Amino acid sequence: MAEDRVSRVLIIGYGEMGHAMQYLLSERHQLSIYDSRPVEGLEPVNLEQEAASADFILFCIPAQPLQEMLLKVGPHLQNHAICLSISKGLDDLGRSPAQIYEQTFHSDHRYCLLYGPMISEEIRAGRYGFAQLGCSDHAIFEEVKSLFSGSALGIDKSSDIAGISWSVILKNVYAIAFGAADELKLGDNVRGFLAVTAMDELSAIMLQMGGNAATPLRLAGLGDLITTATSKGSHHHELGIKLARGETEGITGEGIHTLQMVEKFRLFDFRTFPLFSLVHDMVGEPAMTRPLFHKFMDSI
Repeated sequence: MAEDRVSRVLIIGYGEMGHAMQYLLSERHQLSIYDSRPVEGLEPVNLEQEAASADFILFCIPAQPLQEMLLKVGPHLQNHAICLSISKGLDDLGRSPAQIYEQTFHSDHRYCLLYGPMISEEIRAGRYGFAQLGCSDHAIFEEVKSLFSGSALGIDKSSDIAGISWSVILKNVYAIAFGAADELKLGDNVRGFLAVTAMDELSAIMLQMGGNAATPLRLAGLGDLITTATSKGSHHHELGIKLARGETEGITGEGIHTLQMVEKFRLFDFRTFPLFSLVHDMVGEPAMTRPLFHKFMDSI
């Protein structure tokens, strides 16, 4: 794809990431935006019609509605169209977006996944963002890289689709520990220790989930973890703060749902990973967060 080509892009989901993608692409490409809810200022569009003419379909929605949306647009896609997912988390069957794609499309359509440090507010303020594109076909990488050419989003390629999928899903769980440690005033040394421990556990989990042990050290893992675990306004960092205060209201989000799905479907033996287990137990008993965290630290 030539760098100056204008592509037709359908953005599905007009939340934070949908807005960020609009900011990155609107000056160079022809965009249409679909959201399942009425959005003030957003013109309604015919989903199937827009999908049929799109070169790229960007799924900026959570994992849970992803399969339903794929089933809606799949029959209308052009052969060359690329489905690009920024969906995170697990659905209610414990499946990652990568697994949902495979089980829905059965390799009938081209798809890829984009994950990394991409805070919407920063992108929309003209600051840089960074991501890994998980795809099995180098041609897809070149086309997506061309799509974002001239924008402030830097993209690296990863062929470890399983690895980047699970890295970005599980990092939200670990980010909760950083918020709790900060609220407990455990200091910068503990923050450094948590980062290393999280990476060690993520690497071991990747091997169990069919990924590469080194993948969590890249943008979708370490890069996104640092962003999520230290940013002001980070939802999962804030969850850790709430837990350390013993609060039980508003303890929801992708990381919480991930903990539930990992336990429900026994996706891996989380009890063999002490830091992951700590966050699980904190969420289960917020009032015990302080003694649980200190017990964890004392066991090192």
